[in-house]
Amino acid sequence: MTMLTRIEVQEDDFSVAKEYERLSANSASGAVVTFSGLVRNTPDGQLKGLELEHYPGMTEKALGAIVKEASQRWPLHGVTVIHRVGYLPLNEQIVFVGVASGHRQQAFDAASFVMDYLKTQAPFWKKEYTQAGEQWVEAKSSDQQAADHWRNSDTSSQE
Repeated sequence: MTMLTRIEVQEDDFSVAKEYERLSANSASGAVVTFSGLVRNTPDGQLKGLELEHYPGMTEKALGAIVKEASQRWPLHGVTVIHRVGYLPLNEQIVFVGVASGHRQQAFDAASFVMDYLKTQAPFWKKEYTQAGEQWVEAKSSDQQAADHWRNSDTSSQE
């Protein structure tokens, strides 16, 4: 079976309903898991928005490698990764990850894997705009720890 893959880096917003519909079209899929990330405010409530930059070509290649690794770990029917770039105000959708598989645990695990690796392996640069000014955002150690979890996990027996 051919896995349906869609990887987009774009300024435009996306429709979760349309992406779900696309992923759920395969009658062999028993589960579709989707994740949508939003621009959220900082704990101090000072964030106005984010600006995301990427290196065209390199970013899509990195996302493709992540999806390929996920498909080697789990039997997947479809994967969609959409990441937005440009300026995004609060509450805007920033990322979509959707995974279709025969079984729910595989779909949940693969979606988590793709998102965890995306946070650490995909070359995006993020700048915060706050009431006090602007600053580039550093990588979080918690994101790296989440990705490291998958490096040592055995996914071969999960159905």
